[in-house]
Amino acid sequence: MRIIRDLQELSSTLPGAVVTIGNFDGVHLGHREIFRRVVALARESKGTSVVFTFVPHPLKVLSPERAPRLINTYAEKERLIEASCIDVLISLPFTVETSSISANRFVEEILIGRIGVRHLIVGYDYAFGRGREGNVGFLRSKGEEYGFAVHVLSPVAHEGETYSSTRIRQLLAAGDVVGVVPLLGRHFTLEGTVIHGANRGSGLGFPTANLDTDKELLPRPGVYAVKVKRGESVLDGVVNIGYNPTFCAERLSLEVHILDFAGDVYGETLRLYFVGRLRDEKRFPSPQALVEAIGEDVRQARQLLGAARIIEYRQYLDCGYLALGSVDSTR
Repeated sequence: MRIIRDLQELSSTLPGAVVTIGNFDGVHLGHREIFRRVVALARESKGTSVVFTFVPHPLKVLSPERAPRLINTYAEKERLIEASCIDVLISLPFTVETSSISANRFVEEILIGRIGVRHLIVGYDYAFGRGREGNVGFLRSKGEEYGFAVHVLSPVAHEGETYSSTRIRQLLAAGDVVGVVPLLGRHFTLEGTVIHGANRGSGLGFPTANLDTDKELLPRPGVYAVKVKRGESVLDGVVNIGYNPTFCAERLSLEVHILDFAGDVYGETLRLYFVGRLRDEKRFPSPQALVEAIGEDVRQARQLLGAARIIEYRQYLDCGYLALGSVDSTR
């Protein structure tokens, strides 16, 4: 996948560009269906599949207090889009100046003039441009004026529930790491670098790796059963997200105990896949009571993880051959 971070990199328009535009936070199955349609139509028309997005999320610039915590890091989003078999990702910086561009100017100067759009695929409720003036009706009129097709993807749902980044955030806020899997199409995951912590775990008989992560959105504080990816190895683990109330810690921490493992992982990068929630974080009356609780966490995690398999994006790709929803196309 070619990544373009400045439109000056486009010395000419892209051949037969099939484009979709959006934030695509989470890259959930609703987004994946849009990407499938883009890829399928690009193949059919022998064109170029294109995803257009901005970094950072526009609300982080325009209204930081209302900006959502992102489900994926920007690097994760790029990997997921690439895994969707997209040819070109246009990921442009979003600034206050960008927000002042009118929808008309965006279509004429960027979509047509720079990219050379031939087909545009958007969700049913898509809107963009200054004051969100670039809605589906506007795009259809521009398509008729300039000769590109506008395809509107109907809502894509799972068991009656429309795929939604907002819903995924709600589930994670409740600690429901199982409930997000049908919406994301994969286990919720985060990556972090192992840093030095307070070393309490070793003293309790359960050494932990303290993770420093760029992930904005974390599941609700508590104890979870996780799969731990270390290089090419996949290990079982238990992670605590929280403030260690038994020891009155003041800052949020992620501490993972890797089962049946005694190696040195300081400085390494680990990726956690959240398989199930074991319990809330709680204050114990003594370190011994905490040790007993951790022992029970480990027992439950072994039972839960024994037959569990990581579901990650590479395992459910079809790159445009399956369709979950219907497309309405107008020219």
